[in-house]
Amino acid sequence: MNPSDRPRNQIPSFYRSDSALLRSLHGPSSNGASHGQRAANNSSVDWTTWPELSVKVHDLPPHTRTADVSDWFGDQGQITSIRVFKNNQGQCEGKAIIRFRYARLWPHANDSDTDARKSPPPERPFWQSGRYSIVIKNKGTIAARVHLEPRKQAFKQPSPINAQKTYEEIMTLNSSSLDFGIMVDPATMMTMCSVYTTPIQFRVNLFRREIVIEFLLEIRDQRPSHVIPEASLPQLDKKREFFRFRIPFSQLETIHSVDVKNHTLNLLLTLETPPKFFKKLDPRLTHDDDADYWTENDAWYRQTDIVYNQAMFKKSPLTLKKTRPIIDLGRWTTYRIALDETSARSPLFDTIRQALQDYNIEIKPFGHLHITDPQEPPVWAILDKPTVKQQQQGVRADLIELDESPGIRLAFAVRYQLEVCISNGLLSEYNLDQDFISRLAGMPVDKAQDLLEYVANQGRRIFDPMSLFRLSVTGGAALRASIPHYCVYVRSATVTPTTVYFQTPVPETSNRVIRGFTHYADRFLRVRFTEEKTEGKIYATDKDTMNEVFTRVKRVLANGIVIGDHKYEFLACGNSQFREHGAYFFAPLPHLTTEKMRDWMGLFSEIKTVPLYLARLGQCFSTTRAIQSAKTEVKEMDDIERNGYNFSDGVGKISPFLAHLAASELGILQHLDEPPSVYQIRAGGCKGVLAQWPTPGATEIYIRRSQYKFPAPHEGLEIIRWSQYACANLNRQLILILSALGVPDDVFSQKLRLQLSNLEKAMTDEKTALAILQKDIDHNQMTLTLASMVLDGFQRTEEPFMTSLLQLWRAWSIKYLKEKARITISDGGLLLGCVDETGKLKGHFENTPTPPNNAPINEKIKSVPEVFVQISKNAQGKPEVITGPMLLARNPSLHPGDIRVVCGTDIPELRHLKDVVVLPQTGDRDIASMCSGGDLDGDDFLAIWDKDLLPYEWNVEPMDYARPPMVQHMRDIHIGDLTSFFVTYMKNDSLSRIAQAHLANADFLDAGVRDERCLKLANLHSMAVDYVKTGQPARMPRDLRPQKRPHFMDNTYQRKENTYISHKVLGQLYDQVERVDFSPRFATPFDHRILRQCPTDEGLFANVKSIKKDYDAHMRRIMAQHEIKTEFEVWSTFVLEHSKTSNDYKFHEQIGQISAALKDQFRGLCYEQAGGKTFEHTGPFVAAMYKVTADEMSQAVQECSQTESLDGQQRPLRKMTAAEMPLMSFPWLFQNVLGKLANSSEQKGKGERSGNVDTIAAQNTARPTHVRRARAQPNDLLGLGDLETAEGTTHPGDLLQLFEDSHIQD
Repeated sequence: MNPSDRPRNQIPSFYRSDSALLRSLHGPSSNGASHGQRAANNSSVDWTTWPELSVKVHDLPPHTRTADVSDWFGDQGQITSIRVFKNNQGQCEGKAIIRFRYARLWPHANDSDTDARKSPPPERPFWQSGRYSIVIKNKGTIAARVHLEPRKQAFKQPSPINAQKTYEEIMTLNSSSLDFGIMVDPATMMTMCSVYTTPIQFRVNLFRREIVIEFLLEIRDQRPSHVIPEASLPQLDKKREFFRFRIPFSQLETIHSVDVKNHTLNLLLTLETPPKFFKKLDPRLTHDDDADYWTENDAWYRQTDIVYNQAMFKKSPLTLKKTRPIIDLGRWTTYRIALDETSARSPLFDTIRQALQDYNIEIKPFGHLHITDPQEPPVWAILDKPTVKQQQQGVRADLIELDESPGIRLAFAVRYQLEVCISNGLLSEYNLDQDFISRLAGMPVDKAQDLLEYVANQGRRIFDPMSLFRLSVTGGAALRASIPHYCVYVRSATVTPTTVYFQTPVPETSNRVIRGFTHYADRFLRVRFTEEKTEGKIYATDKDTMNEVFTRVKRVLANGIVIGDHKYEFLACGNSQFREHGAYFFAPLPHLTTEKMRDWMGLFSEIKTVPLYLARLGQCFSTTRAIQSAKTEVKEMDDIERNGYNFSDGVGKISPFLAHLAASELGILQHLDEPPSVYQIRAGGCKGVLAQWPTPGATEIYIRRSQYKFPAPHEGLEIIRWSQYACANLNRQLILILSALGVPDDVFSQKLRLQLSNLEKAMTDEKTALAILQKDIDHNQMTLTLASMVLDGFQRTEEPFMTSLLQLWRAWSIKYLKEKARITISDGGLLLGCVDETGKLKGHFENTPTPPNNAPINEKIKSVPEVFVQISKNAQGKPEVITGPMLLARNPSLHPGDIRVVCGTDIPELRHLKDVVVLPQTGDRDIASMCSGGDLDGDDFLAIWDKDLLPYEWNVEPMDYARPPMVQHMRDIHIGDLTSFFVTYMKNDSLSRIAQAHLANADFLDAGVRDERCLKLANLHSMAVDYVKTGQPARMPRDLRPQKRPHFMDNTYQRKENTYISHKVLGQLYDQVERVDFSPRFATPFDHRILRQCPTDEGLFANVKSIKKDYDAHMRRIMAQHEIKTEFEVWSTFVLEHSKTSNDYKFHEQIGQISAALKDQFRGLCYEQAGGKTFEHTGPFVAAMYKVTADEMSQAVQECSQTESLDGQQRPLRKMTAAEMPLMSFPWLFQNVLGKLANSSEQKGKGERSGNVDTIAAQNTARPTHVRRARAQPNDLLGLGDLETAEGTTHPGDLLQLFEDSHIQD
């Protein structure tokens, strides 16, 4: 049947019952006054030509709500927003503004362009008399004053390529039908659902840079008639709802046009990921009683499924297959929109085509599109039907359908990887049949897994699955067995509002729980809840519009996830994981349930606070390295407490012998003279840091009461990280506070200009590059690696990988200068904190006289507390104790008192501590808590001794960071309490919104961070930080929301009238920085110094090529999983763009761990193939690695200049882009060996190269890349050391219980 011949159904009843709402869909009623009549009623202002108008109302009752205003004025037309002005007590000030906008769905054939798109909706100028009668229930009628607001500027959007050309901000076309489906081959669409019920609207919104499609859907009950009482049939048979979905321009490159015989034009949109879907509720039901602002968007609620009855999901686990969807929002991502002849031939369509082209979206002819009827994907019936054996045993016999052929069982590893490919759109379930599954099931498990992993790594859609069996894919099984001993392969899933994506397992540093259950590693699933792919994190909202999304999250947490015969249940989540909306799931066994696993983690029965209970479980999931070689004696020690403050909160002691032993096992002692000074640790239920300190016993560690959180099985000492030097960096919050305290703006500008100049000079000058790279060390210590590459001459020879890394480092540095004002301060460091065990450092005393701000520094310094800071390597490569005044702060800092001025002091008894900041134990209040409410359990402190940044005003009164009381339960806490809080936290976590409001207000308000509103926001921010443990959310009132936002903030979707050009310090810094694009140097020749030393052994080359193929696959897997564009970013950890599910600082840490694990894994493989780790073995092997990579790149560069004929046009065989060029980081797993090869070519007879920075790198590197590691079996509990406590010996797996008289610490 032709789409135009299909019947058109009516609008839902709640629209028909309200004339104002009808006008919201169809514009002014034909029974109303004409445009000419309306103009005559208001001779002074021709408001009929306005695209929107606003009416201000006065003399409203004090308890007026937006819902009341809607009731009173709704009959006048479509209301798009209501603002009720309220005082600080929340009462209406008697005023409101109502905005009306024209919203006809499309121009009709008999409408003029002006009539169709520019007339506002009021039937009459009801404001003309100046009074408007309002009927108030039980109070009679009042006459409110009303007047028309002046016309706002017309909504036009300039072309991004020609500022002189403008378009209507919103352009809308009529559609006669809408199809949802999937492409089963490049020219065939399978239509799964067709919508013919008008209205259907195709809208281009240039302001939001998106395409919006709205449609009316008739939803019929698909349940069998025998399960529905006959009397209910009329009510349950069907209902009609309005939906919309929004497609960002960033998801589109091409829209295909398909000509149809009946003069209609079809637009075909195929997306890789689903867009956001919404359903329109009755606007009268969407007003919040407490809100003072309402917009039409509040009536559009996010959708996760379109089914007749949502109750069907209440007890259902999440699966990739959806049961009887009306529209599968996450899987049917090809859309066909049929424009009628009027719309297709209108000038407006040509304008839309041109506008989209300006935004790099082409509307191209498709040719002939084949349409096929819908069908159920056969793969699920094949995989989930009982096998012959199950049929014989009577298992799930109720699932046997008319087709009596038995199902096919895949090994779980194969089934999981198949769902990886299906969920990511690389294989379609509609293309997979019995033959494919049979062939897959007949392969060895390792081979089948390798084949499907290959598909996932390639990242391209395969329309012909049977073609895969013609490929030769090898090597995966050996590779999976060769991961570093501290890593484990982890399966993961990303749950979005409409679908789920499974990821190929990748090696990650393990945690205590996975180590404890290594034999069941395939039963762990790391799950993250995010927005739709490419949209990043799900952000909190104070509206109800996201309720369906949060309900879906709760269902998954409660009902689990099913993959094949594995049903994964919620287990727990790490603390960082929780903040990023992630959790671990586990597929239980009869003898190993998730409840038993939680019992194994520790005793939590004393904890009656849900957030704290979840946090303590999360303590077991910290990413750690287990120290397996020492018998340790645990000593208990008291905290240093005074005036309600804890000066030693979270810090204990470790003997030098144990510190050395741990460093040796971690592999960080190859070039170090001594171990790190401080380790951040986990030990049973203890957490915090251990500072190296001379103790009577060589194997002793001292645990303070504040470190002991709960009784837990002892699994040995576990290391999270260790002290090391990283350079200090300013950010926007710190700059705002320092500026408010009197640091001149010019100081920041000069440092910014110097950094930009040095970055530019470093690209061509080796001396400058070395100076910066060796001094401005990043968190992952990668600048030291780059410095050693410079010393090896790779910058001088313009080696392509090295020069690409330098360009990336510059682009990365400039990106964060622009976006975060991340100015590097060389005279400073980011350091772990610990306490002064000697008691010699002077603390903060309240009665200390405070000198005036203009007093000399040598007088002011007498009044400030003392700290001890010693860096391990200064410019001369020697340890240096920093003395004199310095700044001490933590991130984030929002309050003026968060930045403290302290005095660096040399205490000889503390000189064994390096690359840490030692805080005093004396005084009336501890210094750590004054710095943004910090403590010493692993916090990083920013210490800056750059005299230019000393403020005029020192040590403003700090904020009180006392936590609000925790919500206590009077009963034991259950798993449902944990999952409910998980969802509640997601909905109410307002941390980022508060931080953004503080930033905008601090710039806009004259008093800056000292303004009362900013001080309130700083307090709210602290409350939001603690929400994860207290369960008390921070609610930001409307009066604290910024009135306007400065131009340096992300102002996407902000109107120009809501932004301003900031001339304060952050605006000045922002305007001084120009972004730099990163372009890898693919065409640059490789280093001849190495190429001319390459061996000629063909067998060696074959081995190298095989390993490189696997390395490249793993690298691409990481890039795809985290949405990183180039290998250079993964290798160096200087990531420009990522998946937005973690903040940039946290992701820099995470990618450092991931990159290090990848390098360690493949170094191990290469050592095995090379026959050893000496240069005699690795030299030829690494030279072959370099030669293979060079040959691949050379061939690819040649292909970029060659063309092929495609569709009658000459196109290059390959584009010189990161997506199409080969990877080149493989040989740089052995950067030091490449350096030796290069230099031995120039310096014959010299066994070692001169002037390298390996020593510097080793002394500072957090994750060494070429060290010997003490190997141990990952699950060999016998290798763990015993713990000696006051109660006796605690063996591995025994409960570690300390401080018998103490309460559980929070």
